[in-house]
Amino acid sequence: MSVENAYTTLYSLSLLVIAVLIAAMIYRSIKGPQITDRLLSVNMINTLVIVAFLILGALLDEAYLTDVAIIYALISFVSTLVFASVYIRRKKGGK
Repeated sequence: MSVENAYTTLYSLSLLVIAVLIAAMIYRSIKGPQITDRLLSVNMINTLVIVAFLILGALLDEAYLTDVAIIYALISFVSTLVFASVYIRRKKGGK
């Protein structure tokens, strides 16, 4: 087995594990039970998608996927801020 084949296998298995973790986080975001669980699971999904982009970029040897991961990270950060502000508003309104 050559080094390239070993890296391809490693990257493929890593992407498979990340896909399983994303599925688990989707289940947690649907199931709940609290809104904080949903907020954290959506944030974790976004982080795993960023890592998947970076691994896929290394696997395919494509540099543009790093740029896509950076842009997705910026969008993910903004969406986390929006979800947190909605949670804070809901929490203050309930008291």
